[in-house]
This record gives sequence, structure tokens and C-alpha cells, in this order.
Amino acid sequence: MRIGITCYPTYGGSGVVATELGMELAARGHDIHFISYAPPIRLNTNGQRLHFHEVEVVSYPLFDHPPYTLALATKMLEVFESESLDLLHVHYAIPHSVSALLARSMAEPRRLPFVTTLHGTDITLVGSNRSYLPITRFSIEQSDGVTAISGYLLNQTIKEFDIKRPIEVIPNFVNCDLYNRTADKGLASQWAPNGEPILMHLSNFRPVKRLTDVVEIFAIVRAKMPAKLVLIGDGPDHGAAEYLVRKHCLQKDVFFLGKQDNVYEKLAAADLFLLALRHRNLVPRRPRPRNGQNRPHQRQEKILRQRRNPRLRNLLQAHPRRILSVDCGLPL
Repeated sequence: MRIGITCYPTYGGSGVVATELGMELAARGHDIHFISYAPPIRLNTNGQRLHFHEVEVVSYPLFDHPPYTLALATKMLEVFESESLDLLHVHYAIPHSVSALLARSMAEPRRLPFVTTLHGTDITLVGSNRSYLPITRFSIEQSDGVTAISGYLLNQTIKEFDIKRPIEVIPNFVNCDLYNRTADKGLASQWAPNGEPILMHLSNFRPVKRLTDVVEIFAIVRAKMPAKLVLIGDGPDHGAAEYLVRKHCLQKDVFFLGKQDNVYEKLAAADLFLLALRHRNLVPRRPRPRNGQNRPHQRQEKILRQRRNPRLRNLLQAHPRRILSVDCGLPL
């Protein structure tokens, strides 16, 4: 198939998932055309069957803001006509599905179906600004197919938008050939030379990711036992997190890596993934223990599922060593 994919090219989960999906589809023989204002950060432009089409947004004195949605729709139609696309796959209802809807209308009577994949920002955007609700609902209903990245997001979409059409849940994924413990190339010893357990957080440091809570949680752990915290990414809360690190005198134990490529190499060195999301029903995942065994970790999931749970601080204060040894398989 010849598939056009549109996503935000920035450092964030939706763009990463869209790019990884496109590269995997290309590896399976499909022709993939990314359509955006910049190449996605994970895109290997040298890969076979992978193509990038830049959306040029021209500034004009009449407009306070360049009309990206219209420029994107025009580029989608252009790529459809020049590359004979079979399908458009857009990540985010706003604004990408609106652009795809316009492109489909302009392409008539030729057929240009599009699939919309919903992400968390589709919900949080409408939650913070209800003026987006009608256009978001309309673009979802008009999509030829709709997917959501989790059951939680599906339920929230139905609740917020009163959507009547079917929505299929297709969870985010990782390539297990890359994301495994054997990929650790000695980074653990660089961050934790004495074998301290390594907690790790990866995000775009937006407020919804609760980076400051991650630092506060680590401060509780560090007060009870030796440990290291590695923060991968960048964004609005970077400065606030650095302030808390200095406030708790954790400069020697917290590492800010910034935006990184090949993050699987860094994640392989972690003993515990620490997430503290505000809205999304995502469970922190523990990498395989250093002894190579995989064990259930339901207790860890319950403990770290929500930072807002008042039990969290008490559990970490009383049992940090137990959490990291029993639930993460570390011989502490």
C-alpha cells in the first residue's frame, strides 16, 4: 500500500509512535509518505520506501498566524495525486483529521480514505477549551476509521464527545528486538558506579507528565537508600525540575540527558521506569531485572500508577528498598 502519515514531528509520544509505525510498515514493503512541516525526529530518511513531504506555511501580513491546517490539506491532496496514495493516517484529531477531511473532499470523486488515531491531547485540549469540541467531534465522526491508544482514552472520548461511531483500541507498542536488557552498553555503570538502582523517566516534560512529582518521588526514595534518577527529554517543566533537584541537594544523583536518539540504549540501563501521569491510564513498566528474569510486578504498578494517591508517599517512605528489591528483582 501507499500510505500518507501525518503527525507532529516534535519530541513526543504520538510522533514517535507514528514514525516507528511508518518505518515498520516500510520494512514490510509498504510505501510510506510522511507529510508534516518538518521531518519527525525518529525518521530515518535514508530508509527504503520512506519519503518526507514538507508542508510549507507562508507568512502573510493579513494573518496573525499562518493557516497550517489549510496548507496541510493542500499538501495531502498534492501527495495523494502525485504518489497515488491509498490511505491517509493522521495522529491527532485536531488539526490533522480536519486537514485530511478537507483533502478527502477536494479529491472527490476519487477515493481518499483517512484513519484518525486519537491521543491524550485530543481530550485535554477540549477539556481546557470547549470551543474545540464541535470540530473535534465532527472530524472524528467523519473519519473512515478511528483508533485510540488505550481503553481509557476510548472511554474518555465517548464521554467527552458522545461519539457514536466505532473506535478500535490499538495500544502503543515497542519493538522488543531493540528494547531489552541486553542493549545496555555500560551506561548503568556510568550513572551508578557503585551499583545503585537507577530510576528513569522519559517524556516531553509537559505539565501533564508531572515531572516535578517524579523528582519529589525520587527525593523520598533517595532519603531512604542510595539511588540515581535519569531524566530523558526536554520541555516546559525542565527548569522547575532542576530547581527541585537543587532544593533537595540531589545534583549528584540526578542526570538530565535532554532529547536523545536511540533511547532504547538508555532505557536498558534502568531498574525502574517512573511515570506520574495526570490523565492517562498508563501503567509504569519495569524493565527486565538485571538477573535476566521476568517476574510479575502488579504491586509496583499499583504503587506508581498515580502520584495523587496519598498512599504513594507513605509506601515509598516505609518500603523503598522493598519496592526496588522485591518488585524489580534487585539484590539490595
